Amino acid sequence: MGFRFPFPKPIELVKYLISIVSGKDSLILDSFAGSGTTGHAVLKQNLEDGGTRKFILVEMDEHIAKNVTAERVKRVSHGYTNAKGEAVPGLSPAGGGFQFCTLADEPLFTPQGQIRDDVTFAQLAEFVWFAETGTGYTGNATSPLLGTHEGRAIYLLYNGILKDKSVGGGNVLTGAVFNILPSFDGPKIIYAAACRLGAPRLQREQIVFKQTPYALEV
Repeated sequence: MGFRFPFPKPIELVKYLISIVSGKDSLILDSFAGSGTTGHAVLKQNLEDGGTRKFILVEMDEHIAKNVTAERVKRVSHGYTNAKGEAVPGLSPAGGGFQFCTLADEPLFTPQGQIRDDVTFAQLAEFVWFAETGTGYTGNATSPLLGTHEGRAIYLLYNGILKDKSVGGGNVLTGAVFNILPSFDGPKIIYAAACRLGAPRLQREQIVFKQTPYALEV
């Protein structure tokens, strides 16, 4: 039989515990995030002692995660207006770097580290974009050019996105494939199953090749 606490976790207590058991650059994990008190406490402690702690909050209830946990962290990070109409400043410089992520129902990779056969281009595009930029993907996943970030273009060749019916499905970076990719005048990161371009061509075209699935990690 579970015990129900008659009061929520007090933020000052959590903040105190964080201050005595963690370093200023620690990563704090709360696997039962609930209302987001731990995230609030981390931000508040960072502001007080100049720390750069980060946190990961996990909440299984989708409604609570989106409408309670994430909403609280967003407000205390960016600032909000309280019930009295008073502006409450945010606890993170420039709003911090808060990200809200939803886990897929099934893993993208097999136990052997290979991409599952039923993974769609859109699913892998989201993973590639997050792995490369640390931000959520907002594109429509209809082009091998996923988008640009901080002056570089990010491409993904996978699952017939080029409508190639060959064995490789257009997933191999060759000269012919590169020539039909959406152009970008600047640094390019291209994820593909293999690369047939030599080092001089890669350097000339400002391409950083990353092989899937081995380069996919966060």
